Amino acid sequence: MRARWFVGVLVLLLAGCTGTSTSEDGGGDGRITLRFQSLAWQEESVQVNKELVKEWNATHPGVEVEYVQGSWDSVHDQLLTSFEGGEAPDIIHDASDDLADFAYGGYLADLRDLLPTRLTSDIPQRSWDTATFGDGVYGVPFLQEPRVLVANAKWLKESGVRVPTPEHPWSWPEFRRITEELSGDGRYGVAWPLKEPVSATLNLSLSAGGRLFHRGADGKVTLRFGKADETVPRTIHDQANTDHSASPTTLGSGGSDTLPGFFGGRYAMVPLGFSYRQQIAQQAPKGFTWRVLPAPAGADGLTQGVSPQTLSVAEDSPHKKQAAEFVDFLLQPKNMVRLALGDWMLPTGTEALKDPALRTAKDGWATGTALAPYLRPAPAQSVRGYPEWKDKVATPAFQEYYSGAIGLGELRERLEDDGNRVLARYQR
Repeated sequence: MRARWFVGVLVLLLAGCTGTSTSEDGGGDGRITLRFQSLAWQEESVQVNKELVKEWNATHPGVEVEYVQGSWDSVHDQLLTSFEGGEAPDIIHDASDDLADFAYGGYLADLRDLLPTRLTSDIPQRSWDTATFGDGVYGVPFLQEPRVLVANAKWLKESGVRVPTPEHPWSWPEFRRITEELSGDGRYGVAWPLKEPVSATLNLSLSAGGRLFHRGADGKVTLRFGKADETVPRTIHDQANTDHSASPTTLGSGGSDTLPGFFGGRYAMVPLGFSYRQQIAQQAPKGFTWRVLPAPAGADGLTQGVSPQTLSVAEDSPHKKQAAEFVDFLLQPKNMVRLALGDWMLPTGTEALKDPALRTAKDGWATGTALAPYLRPAPAQSVRGYPEWKDKVATPAFQEYYSGAIGLGELRERLEDDGNRVLARYQR
């Protein structure tokens, strides 16, 4: 009798231990809980992300996803702290140009064996390249944002200038000539918002064949500011300092800062990220008409660099398989379209890009979608030391060059000499 009682107690104890080990939410029911940190901030985008989490939870009772709100302003430091403290979210929303240190540091899971073929084949290799570091893939690129020209439609029409299309864009010299033609009487053909000048300059320079960062056979990167790298900076500098067709006061401004002057008829065009269209659509005064134009083309056509938004899985997550399944759910074509519309950006997926909602003339969607095949990884995507070079060397150098304080020769010297000293410390 005592033996049977002992066996019964042992069975109960073992069952209790098993229940505890498989329960991940402390409830003892065996459910897995995944934390998804989203950086969505626009009202439409937050709503879509929360709706998708709700839909997942309704159809996956064994794996519950908890929505965690993050912020673009502090994400790098916040993630670094959470990684080092062992408290990182399972699914991480970030941008590809922020992943290098986390990928090389071993904080992110290599996704190559976790993602289904449906997803890996739907996103072009040029997009996967933005999240590939060494031999591994550490993020799924899912939203991307080309830079476009947002123009005062009435001003363009009255001027009689040729209006560019993705099939027949302006060249950089033509763009400079047209902005000069549109200027005068206290009005400017263009307002460049270059508070953060580095990514705008480097990404647009790909159209002219500019690369700046060159990786040698030994894997080490050096900076060389060649003729092709000069095209975009010289255009901006000459518009602001020689032609006076670019407003000098906006060179230190952010994109949103230029909108009041744009709506007020002070600037004919503003180069902006594609998602700024949402602010323009919401804030434009009644009767103001605007249109989206492709950025100018150079020797390499409409090519430009982008750093897509990404979804990653933490290396420390005990449920990488389930986390990857949630990522696959979020990025089903119909869901990717919803995310793109919510953020006013372009999806990376080829199926999502076919959706009619992303190909309408309204709000310039069709122009943006036509640029998708020309988007490439930002030049410094995988360069270690890039953040320090950008902050300490490139940003002040470009700002001084655009303001007219230094010439092209000094800009080259600072980017190359000072820059290569910075990169060398990361490549010993």
